[in-house]
Amino acid sequence: MNEEIKFSVGTHNAGNSHEKHTVAQAVVEFVSILASAIVVIMLLFTFVCRIVGVSGPSMMNTLHNGDWLLVSAFITEPERGDIVIVTQPNSFNEPIVKRVIAVGGDTIDIDFETATVYINGEVLNEQYLATPTTTDELAWNYPITLKEGQVFVMGDNREHSTDSRSPDIGLIDENYILGQVMVRFAPIAYFEFFGDYDYE
Repeated sequence: MNEEIKFSVGTHNAGNSHEKHTVAQAVVEFVSILASAIVVIMLLFTFVCRIVGVSGPSMMNTLHNGDWLLVSAFITEPERGDIVIVTQPNSFNEPIVKRVIAVGGDTIDIDFETATVYINGEVLNEQYLATPTTTDELAWNYPITLKEGQVFVMGDNREHSTDSRSPDIGLIDENYILGQVMVRFAPIAYFEFFGDYDYE
């Protein structure tokens, strides 16, 4: 009788031990997967893309205050029409989101009376504008020619944008471009992809 009881208890203990081992193994596997996922996410948002929020009206009607953007870190060379995040130090002490209007080697001229922007002598067809380019921030005597590695940026809401027209921002060094805006993912109702802009 005693032998039977001892045998039964021994079997029960073995079962508990196996269950504990299984639970511990599952916990270790979960922690390992979670750690790996965190590392992948950190690498993703360090070298591939960033999430950036929009503050202010300077890019209306393309972007709005409170929008959330996915920004690609892979921008080898900015092109006209790209929407970019700029981290160059400025009087606001914060990154800005603007559109690239001119790049290195371009000559930009602005006629503020007719609200016309010229790039290399040709009128820039800016269908994205919310307000016309009628305000001269007195940073330049136009026309000006950009050096290689420089870009001229402006907001789409020209009358409510402090940008390369202003001495507070000026010309942007390409090295201070964090990345190109690729997607607006929030608000979800306004989800939109942004690619290369065609001025034709």
